[in-house]
Amino acid sequence: MTKPQKSWILYDVGNSAFVLVIVTAIMPIFFKEIAARGMPAEVSTAWWGYANSLSGLILAVFAPILGACADYQGWKKRFFALFLTIGITATALLYFCSEGAWLYCLGVFVIARTGWAGANVFYDAFITDISDHREMDRVSAAGYAWGYIGSVIPFLLIIALIVTLQKPDATETIPVLAAKLSFLIVALWWLLLSLPMLRHVRQIHFIPLATRPLRTAWQRLVGTLRHLRAHRNAFTFLLAYFFYIDGIDTIITMAVVYGVDIGISSTALILAILTIQVIAFPCTLIWGRLAKSFPAKRLLQAGIAVYSLITLIAFLLPSLSSIAEKTTGFWLLAILVATSMGGIQALSRSFYGRLIPPEQSGEFFSFYDIFGKFAAIIGPFLVGITGQLSGDSRYGVLSVLLLFLAGSVILAQVKVED
Repeated sequence: MTKPQKSWILYDVGNSAFVLVIVTAIMPIFFKEIAARGMPAEVSTAWWGYANSLSGLILAVFAPILGACADYQGWKKRFFALFLTIGITATALLYFCSEGAWLYCLGVFVIARTGWAGANVFYDAFITDISDHREMDRVSAAGYAWGYIGSVIPFLLIIALIVTLQKPDATETIPVLAAKLSFLIVALWWLLLSLPMLRHVRQIHFIPLATRPLRTAWQRLVGTLRHLRAHRNAFTFLLAYFFYIDGIDTIITMAVVYGVDIGISSTALILAILTIQVIAFPCTLIWGRLAKSFPAKRLLQAGIAVYSLITLIAFLLPSLSSIAEKTTGFWLLAILVATSMGGIQALSRSFYGRLIPPEQSGEFFSFYDIFGKFAAIIGPFLVGITGQLSGDSRYGVLSVLLLFLAGSVILAQVKVED
């Protein structure tokens, strides 16, 4: 691999720690047990869903014009650095969250997640600058794969902190200081592994800078929207992506708080998340190799089918009679998620990258991110509001199955030659 490709992959290793610790494992438990202490379980779960939805909405509003502007020479790197700085700074500020400060906690979390997601818009768009069509599946899969296994390093350090600082008579699962230090560890890890990306990755495909860059970018954006027929396959894929990535993001975002609600211990949840990261590493690389022998669209359909099965099992978990059975069921879910999570995300990115003009990658990947972020708004909100109204979170989980079915049907309409 070239140095720009390795640097691009290293950034995935850095920002994946944010997903693992802040979005999936430590932060949800910290929020429910510390920041939202005293709040009913279904209410705190709902607020966690609302916060994730809000961060998606913020970026979705601004991403189109920012993406169009990023296609100017040198601007893609500037926007990447801006959102990177916002995300890392807000992640570090989570250290100052105290017991009961649920509003501060959610506010800073929304800023951090918005910065992380914003940086990813431009990071994803760089795939057209570091690889050609023949390499995209392999490079994209390598990014996700090394991201999963690499993020285990800071996570193991955080687990060691939890074990060291845990007191026998403690009421919380995670010591407050250990949780706060974990936020600083993630910020530092993310920063250090972003430096090669900032130094070695360059924007090769671009549009010449206009005299009125903002106005011209807006005109290009409107023009693209008016001529969707010329990019029909790309936008049909985005519609399918909107639905199935909604289901995937919802499962990733809500898995831990759902596990807490049905009585699974936080220790078991953390170990399951760690296992996902380890298993996802080889599985994602395998998906990248399979893309050489099978059409990417067929592989995406297989991944959607696996996630549909995951949704059904998650719905049935609360009906199991004992905690031991529920824990076993959750471990089964974790293994199924690990087999397909990286593959479907990696192939979605590279599949879309082959459908778009490379010189407009910033603009088109802003749409990619918008569809993903608007999906991230609907899924967690749906789970949150359904659980809050019914008093049972599993009915929100079941509704996610409809998203996978819609995504599969629409994806079948994409006409491409693999």
